[in-house]
Amino acid sequence: MTATDRVEAAVADRRELVNDAIAEQLPVKHPERLYDASRYLLDAGGKRLRPTVLLLTAEAVSEVEPMAADYRAFPSPAGGDVDVLTAAVAIEVIQSFTLIHDDIMDDDDLRRGVPAVHREYDLETAILAGDTLYSKAFEYMLDTGAPAGRSVRALDELATTCTEICEGQALDVDFENREAVTTDQYLEMVECKTAVLYAAASAIPAILLGADDETVEALHGYGLDVGRAFQIQDDLLDLTVASDALGKQRGSDLVEGKQTIVTLHARDHGVDVDGLVGDDPTAAEIDAAVERLEAAGSVDHARELAEELVESGKRRLEVLPQCEAHGLLGDVADFLVERGY
Repeated sequence: MTATDRVEAAVADRRELVNDAIAEQLPVKHPERLYDASRYLLDAGGKRLRPTVLLLTAEAVSEVEPMAADYRAFPSPAGGDVDVLTAAVAIEVIQSFTLIHDDIMDDDDLRRGVPAVHREYDLETAILAGDTLYSKAFEYMLDTGAPAGRSVRALDELATTCTEICEGQALDVDFENREAVTTDQYLEMVECKTAVLYAAASAIPAILLGADDETVEALHGYGLDVGRAFQIQDDLLDLTVASDALGKQRGSDLVEGKQTIVTLHARDHGVDVDGLVGDDPTAAEIDAAVERLEAAGSVDHARELAEELVESGKRRLEVLPQCEAHGLLGDVADFLVERGY
């Protein structure tokens, strides 16, 4: 079984648990339209990678055999039981909140193969749905049953993460109107917009389960590294995967003028990135643009950087005991840059 096979099996097992928990903890109630909209993207699918990372990290910290414990009453090495499944739901609803607002700002039509929330409902309802999910995440993080000190620290981690996500989104918007963006600035944006939620998914279970500061810090670093690699792979997939598999228009980042590690490298190597595609490119025009980027070495550059980040993240896992979940977290890191969706 390959690393990808192992990760897909691990995600599938935990996805069902997370989906059931979402249905239980975020029921559709009055006002129904608000909660329908809040559940809409969550019910449309999603890989559930971040909650899987959270549950695997909990298993590794507690040295529990995968899927062998009750995630609603997960044993803590520091004593007592913690509802880590509720923490996983908190992470996933934050992810959904960011997608709803991101689609509004980008005026995107599709997400996960269905109309974006603001298209399916309306702009006002979509904004409120995102705000509802944001608020619910903090409710959930206070409802894990962890001791007060750990709960407050986990809540602080979540709050800081949400602030950084907003900062990253602001940088992303700003970059669309700037040509002089450096690789370091891009990676700062990616860290805030995308990687910090992986860092939270990795650090929060360690916090809730009473792990020491060295372990929490290392796991936070693991999440930052693999989260940045994840975003770089997303940038590559936007160029290389068909629209029906992506659930959105292929090459949409190029059309929208988004700065990515690929386009930054290409611009530095003499490619007129702004002239690669028009406002409504054909599939053939996207193909030609990708060929230009490949010829400049920009696609390979992005892949190499993502692989370096993955290796850095895997080294940070050395603080964890050797167990099956530890190995799966390493597999997750590899999967994030090998996936085709």
